[in-house]
This record gives sequence, structure tokens and C-alpha cells, in this order.
Amino acid sequence: MPPPPPPSTRPQRDRKPNPKYYNSNTVNKTTLHPLPPTLERTTHIQASKDPKWRNAMDAEFNALIQNQTWDLVPVTPHIPIGCKWVFRIKRNSDGSIAKYKARLVAKGFLQQHGKDYFDTFSPVTKPITIGTILSIALSKNWSLRQLDVNNAFFHGTLHEEVS
Repeated sequence: MPPPPPPSTRPQRDRKPNPKYYNSNTVNKTTLHPLPPTLERTTHIQASKDPKWRNAMDAEFNALIQNQTWDLVPVTPHIPIGCKWVFRIKRNSDGSIAKYKARLVAKGFLQQHGKDYFDTFSPVTKPITIGTILSIALSKNWSLRQLDVNNAFFHGTLHEEVS
């Protein structure tokens, strides 16, 4: 058996969090009004038992139908892309509940490039652009308003079969 390695000659370093990034004396500033984990639902079964979440799901479903963003298709040998409900509580600045939001989202991670899709497009706004617009608005004394889009989709024609 080989002899054990000699003990390290360097002293053990006392590791402490960098105070620039961590201070145990401050309150977690992630949110002023943290949600109890039981309020936001994680499954359709959980949410369907609560009338507030059912109303939010109904509103999302009705918007999908009104916007004509989906079609019922006949059975094919292809496995369709599934969907999932996502639930979020929107709060007012004082922490009270403003609304319950439910979104039906596609499980797009199951798609394959060249088969289910060929191009991707995701409109984004860079923080520097937002800062620039806010600076201009402030210097021009413009009023600003926040817009919360209830249900937004790109309307376009698909030329490939989504499965």
C-alpha cells in the first residue's frame, strides 16, 4: 500500500461570502411580498379545484378560441406537441393580489429543427433600450403607462406540420 499523501502545507482558507453579493443582515430583496408556495398552483388538477384559478383558465381558453390561435386536427401517426398550464399571481405594489393569471403554453422543447420548425423568432427588448426610452420620457416630461397584454400571439400561417 502506498503511504498517505503528506498533509498540505498551505493553511485552510476560511471561506466567507463576498459582502458585495451577500449580506446576511439585509432582507431578501427579490420581492417585497413573497408568496407562500401554496398559492401558485403547479398542476391543472390543483388549479381546477379553486374557482379563482378556474376563472383564469377560462379566460385564457376563451382568448385562445376568440383569437383563433389553434385548430382541432384529426388523429395522425405523428405525436403532437403537448401543452402545460402555467399559473402566476400578479400583485399590486402593496402586496395585495391583483389577478390570477393562467397561461396554456406549448412544450416546444419537444420540437426538432428541420422537422417541426425551421426558423425561430423571439422579440426582445434589451435593458439599455428600456433605459434610453425612460431617459427620453423623463427629459421630455412624458407620461408613462404600463401595458399588460392579456393574450398575445403572432398571427401567421404555418407551412409545416407541427407534431
